[in-house]
Amino acid sequence: MTKLLKQFRDDESGAAMVEYSILIGIIAVAAIMTVIAIGMWVNARFTGLCAAMEASSVGSCDAAAGTGT
Repeated sequence: MTKLLKQFRDDESGAAMVEYSILIGIIAVAAIMTVIAIGMWVNARFTGLCAAMEASSVGSCDAAAGTGT
């Protein structure tokens, strides 16, 4: 019985699994935040391009519909 208790006490595989789970969670959050940031940057660039096209005589753009001529 004491041998079993010593094995249970010395087993660190559960702790390693928790550490890996936390690491995976941090990586997932970082990846999601990166995708959101890039999406917001692209949206801002597209909106700026539409505003520039509307201000010039080159063409027209509807940022809400995502169409331009």
